Amino acid sequence: MKHVIRLAIVDPKDSSRGSLKNLLLGIDTVWLDAECSNYEYFADVAMQTQPDIALISLDANPEAALELLARLVRDLPSCSCLCISASTEGSLILRAMRNGAKEFLNFPLNLEDFMAALDRIRQTLGGRGGDSPNKQSQVITITGVCGGVGCTSLAINLACILAQQPRNNVAILDLDLALGDADVWLDIIPDYTIQDVAENINRLDYALLKRSLTKHDCGAFLLPRPVHMETRPPFTPDELRRVIALLKATFTHLVIDISKSFSALDIAAMETSDSVLLTTQLDLPCLRNVVRLLQFFDTQEKLADKVKVVVNRLGLQDTQISLNKALETIGRQVYWQVPNDYGTMVESRNNGVPLVTYAPKAKLTRELERLALSLDGNHTGEKTITQEEQKPKKRLFSFLGGSK
Repeated sequence: MKHVIRLAIVDPKDSSRGSLKNLLLGIDTVWLDAECSNYEYFADVAMQTQPDIALISLDANPEAALELLARLVRDLPSCSCLCISASTEGSLILRAMRNGAKEFLNFPLNLEDFMAALDRIRQTLGGRGGDSPNKQSQVITITGVCGGVGCTSLAINLACILAQQPRNNVAILDLDLALGDADVWLDIIPDYTIQDVAENINRLDYALLKRSLTKHDCGAFLLPRPVHMETRPPFTPDELRRVIALLKATFTHLVIDISKSFSALDIAAMETSDSVLLTTQLDLPCLRNVVRLLQFFDTQEKLADKVKVVVNRLGLQDTQISLNKALETIGRQVYWQVPNDYGTMVESRNNGVPLVTYAPKAKLTRELERLALSLDGNHTGEKTITQEEQKPKKRLFSFLGGSK
């Protein structure tokens, strides 16, 4: 398990406390255990939550904050105290360090300075998870250009393949809140769903989150969609980012299967990902949507460089548009081609057994294994498709002249 730093904040000022929270929510290896707006009550909060780090803002009342700092150092020695202040007065910094602060940072907090301080404190805490601190979690989001192109099949089977490696710890997040069926693919009847996580979001820690997941025989963990449909999402995009951050801190790989609505939750999931697999087939409606979606992603700073086009079910039928014709229209390389083996895939799904177990020697399984290795960063020969010495054409329906 990748080590996650559990942190609690005390800052009576709502504005600066909110600014600190927003910064912390974007850091994968930090989990915000608690926040408090009162120096007097924070010691009790810290005793209950036992955070690794207490972040104490001094500006609202320096004397009360320094008194709290000394108390925490005395009564909770396992917690490292980090002070922050807009003041650069030498006497204040000296008093904070004498009272036991491990670090003193200036407000507004600079991310680079905070991460450097965090690294220094982390070295004193030691790795509780046993993993190398340099090992980074990979988040892979699967999305499609329309329904039925095979997104869930890719998500499930990539996750199960990644879980075969002893060094990997893999989770699947089914974010298709209305029609997700990842549990069906794995023949799992879960005790908990993403709805339970949402209802406990304010007191969520990685122990509670791990209990909310269901483990499949292949080694992958699943957090499925809610049992009942709701008119509103169970949580906000910011709350989803918190869940993903904790999953990243807990697992080496997170595979997310999102909906085709490209809602605010879907966009948030893609923004937090390392790779976004845009799944398509070689037919007219799909390729039309590929162009449209790529144009949208290119305008999004946090998505433009993450999106990879994956052609699924290649060779499904003779009437498919040719790959060369499709490439002319897409205007970029295809990251991966997944061959069609619809019969094997359907049998695998109906039996609730992933391909790596059901048909380990099938061509489809072997190709998905290669794709998983590529996304895992261990595959040196990344497979791409190019049109040699041919510039992409910009006409949207350039492939209508024929299918060959």
